[in-house]
Amino acid sequence: MHKFQTINYHLEENIATVSLNRPEKLNAMDFKMLSELKSITDIIKNDDSIKCMILRGEGRAFCAGADLSSGDKKKWKNTEEALNKGYLPIFQNIIQMPKPVISSIRGAAAGIGSAYSMVCDLTIMSNKSYLLQPFSNIGLIPDGGSHWLLYNTLGYKLAYHIAIENKRIYADECLKIGLANKVVDDQKLEEETIIWAKKIIKQSSQSLMNSKKIMRATHNKSFIEIYKLESSIQKQLQGSFDNLEGVNAFLEKREPKFK
Repeated sequence: MHKFQTINYHLEENIATVSLNRPEKLNAMDFKMLSELKSITDIIKNDDSIKCMILRGEGRAFCAGADLSSGDKKKWKNTEEALNKGYLPIFQNIIQMPKPVISSIRGAAAGIGSAYSMVCDLTIMSNKSYLLQPFSNIGLIPDGGSHWLLYNTLGYKLAYHIAIENKRIYADECLKIGLANKVVDDQKLEEETIIWAKKIIKQSSQSLMNSKKIMRATHNKSFIEIYKLESSIQKQLQGSFDNLEGVNAFLEKREPKFK
């Protein structure tokens, strides 16, 4: 059993739930939390028995961003080092792990907290939640890859608008513009997140893994490059256990039992 001070970890039915656990600080991220998030995402990334990861926050917020009152500046030479050595490895683990990662958002996902929400493969939000880029209000810019994440989801004008306006983007608008996949009643957020995760992992793991791999590669490749990557992977999957099981289940009118 993994023991942590700033996160809670729960593994059940092949679903790993990682909860930011500094509710008194609205789950603002400090040095300890970053270290523990790196450790647990390393474990989840390399555990093939885990089919899906959920990232959420305890209490009334997902994450209020970096904890500016923690005294962690002494841990790093400067902000650039903190971003590259503290935050970046967690982003990389989320992007690179083959299984889908769901961000489950209650309350505020602000600053770098919003970046962690957006970098996940899928996002479900409480109807009372919101994303916020507050940086222009303190003479800084969004970080944690937020410019890339916003631009590649929304396009230039809307991404720039959100980056500079210091405005809360509430759940319904996030759903409308593509920053969220689902919006649910606040009281049902945990329940609906688990239901969704369980539905997802009923699908073939090799399908989930390879579609994530391809999707994550599309931003810097041409149509033809992606087309050929799809055909190459399809060749590898053709005739596999999951492929044959899926076809047989369809013909026999039953639920498939994938590996």
